[in-house]
Amino acid sequence: MVAVTNLEMDSPQRNRAQDPPVVRSYVAIGDSLTEGLDDPGPDGGFRGFADRVAEHLGEGSPQFRYANLAVRGRRMRDIFGEQLERTLEYSPDLVTVHAGGNDVLRPNTNLDALREEYEAGIRRLRDAGVRVVILSGHDTGWIPVLRVYRGRIAVFSMHLRAIAERTNSDIVDLWALDALNDPRAWSVDRLHFNSDGHGIVAARIAEMLGVPMGGRELWSDPWASPPQRLPRVLRRRETWRWARQYLLPWIQRRALGRSSGDGRLPKRPELTTLNGSGLPAPGACDPVTSGRATPGRGAPIPGREPESGHRRE
Repeated sequence: MVAVTNLEMDSPQRNRAQDPPVVRSYVAIGDSLTEGLDDPGPDGGFRGFADRVAEHLGEGSPQFRYANLAVRGRRMRDIFGEQLERTLEYSPDLVTVHAGGNDVLRPNTNLDALREEYEAGIRRLRDAGVRVVILSGHDTGWIPVLRVYRGRIAVFSMHLRAIAERTNSDIVDLWALDALNDPRAWSVDRLHFNSDGHGIVAARIAEMLGVPMGGRELWSDPWASPPQRLPRVLRRRETWRWARQYLLPWIQRRALGRSSGDGRLPKRPELTTLNGSGLPAPGACDPVTSGRATPGRGAPIPGREPESGHRRE
């Protein structure tokens, strides 16, 4: 019997990175993170990791097409419902999926049932011949109050890793991105990436696709210095301020069955070329400079006065 080494059993992800296929069309589906909150673009709208990936993939390819069907507040039934159906009509080469966050944060949601719904949607994409990149949940252990959801997010993220394995899909493990455990990657609401965070995620996706945006440090070590940490009393004061301004309105909307995305349509519903689409030019609002993100542009370190920013409706 011949021993099989690890080198002989390369994963699909490793093989793809060595010989990346050409991506001529890309559809992003999901919720607020995929829509691009809070990464403002020069046109007054939101940019986000998906737009950044599309811009990168479309460089030098005038025929490259892109659609972003994500809408803030959308739940699994919406993402693997209307968004999935439209995606299948487009038959793109690539789809990124970030789904389930708005379901996992509801304590009564059955995570095993959620996993089944998620896997059924991914299988439909894979059966259609679409390359899929799944984005897992991120670690909320560093965020006061939200760390109570850490266990549920971890369980669901493990479900997503298993789904990726069973469906031969790629997965970007946001939990494993240490840079996302830094407040400088987050908006003042602590629920959404800021420009720095979106840049980190976009760089990691691009590297997985085999078309890196630059060096590995863009997503693994984006800052030249560690985050500042203020005294405990100031951190506690900032947490109370954040809870009043962001957490309580978020809880109230859910108690009333409302969503910040009610009545909203996708920002880019058609699969069209980037030329003349109104997307920011490549490089606009980039969070990195010479391999390092600009310090101080992320969410405030607990205890620091929050910067002015975009608030959810």
